[in-house]
Amino acid sequence: MVSERMKGLGTARSVIRELFEYGKLRAAQVGAENVFDFSLGNPSVPAPDAVNDTAIRLLQEQSDLIHAYTSAQGAADARERFADSLNRRYGSHYTAGQLYLTVGAAASLCCVFNGLACPGDEFIVFAPYFPEYKVFIEGAGAKMVLIPPEIEAFQIDFDAFQASLSPKTKGVLINSPNNPSGVVYSRATLERLAGILTEKSREYGHPIYLISDEPYREIIYSGVDVPWGPHIYRDTIVCYSFSKSLSLPGERIGYVLVPGDITDSGDVYAAVAGAGRSLGYVCAPSLFQQVTSLCCDMTSDITVYETNRNLLVTSLREMGYHVVEPGGAFYLFPRTLESDDMAFSERAKQLDLLVVPGSGFGAPGHVRISYCVQTETIRRALPKFKELADFYK
Repeated sequence: MVSERMKGLGTARSVIRELFEYGKLRAAQVGAENVFDFSLGNPSVPAPDAVNDTAIRLLQEQSDLIHAYTSAQGAADARERFADSLNRRYGSHYTAGQLYLTVGAAASLCCVFNGLACPGDEFIVFAPYFPEYKVFIEGAGAKMVLIPPEIEAFQIDFDAFQASLSPKTKGVLINSPNNPSGVVYSRATLERLAGILTEKSREYGHPIYLISDEPYREIIYSGVDVPWGPHIYRDTIVCYSFSKSLSLPGERIGYVLVPGDITDSGDVYAAVAGAGRSLGYVCAPSLFQQVTSLCCDMTSDITVYETNRNLLVTSLREMGYHVVEPGGAFYLFPRTLESDDMAFSERAKQLDLLVVPGSGFGAPGHVRISYCVQTETIRRALPKFKELADFYK
């Protein structure tokens, strides 16, 4: 006898992973150069040279210590460096004691949801959204409340949001730059959100925490501003990962920032740490605690992503696709050329063009295109996108 819920999660891969696995199978059959796989958000540019150089130096200089356990919340010197970096960038006053290092952003979110959730609590999520959010929230014993997308600009549908708030609302999750749309929430959007949350927290007699999932924070284009959430809404908790900014998805390293001025900050931090203990997430990878903290002001070469974005946006619009231009991340979320996005994705699949249906992101009628690939791959894929568009004409 096993948990039916866990068995279901373990046997039913996400549609993203299903397409990725299909792409590997097709590549073996027809050649990788003939499969145009835009399914997975795996960074295509290498980590900065300094990342590898730092790892090698630490392995040579600290070979007897670098693989050892650290404190459960992360090594103090690494947390201090992360805090210093945030303070330089945002004019803040964070300390090492407000950071909890984690096994990537997924662990950060799980620690926050499990740390905050009490029986009957709800967390609001805005579509389009990363599908695993539902798994994380329900795994913490809470309920996810989904707000439909505002498809003209992928900002927030505030009427739907306000109608969904209730005394059961424990937190609101945002992801900006967004996966899958690439859209960045404007300052006006965040200020309006903060005003509503402040008013409702006062009305309900308890804080509503804003949980900001920020793995794409540094991947932005054309001078787009990504407002720093804690400066706009006091009760903001930040979840971060170096998977995208430093091209280190396989190293699984990130953090939770619990600012000292949020409501019940000491209790929240302790609950996050307790959740990490309960989930078995204590002590993030020790080598990469040090590597990322020494390289945390760097990014990979994101100019490649901007080139890819510009090429795709311009080309797809010329073909007749409706595209909201991404301000960051490395995803495009165009409307499908028929109402059934699953059928559209299957039609694309027949051309060995792998794009993810938007239904899985809470936004049917769209597909996600991950353009963290080689620019030449996009150029060679454009005739396939044109063939797909022509089919619907």
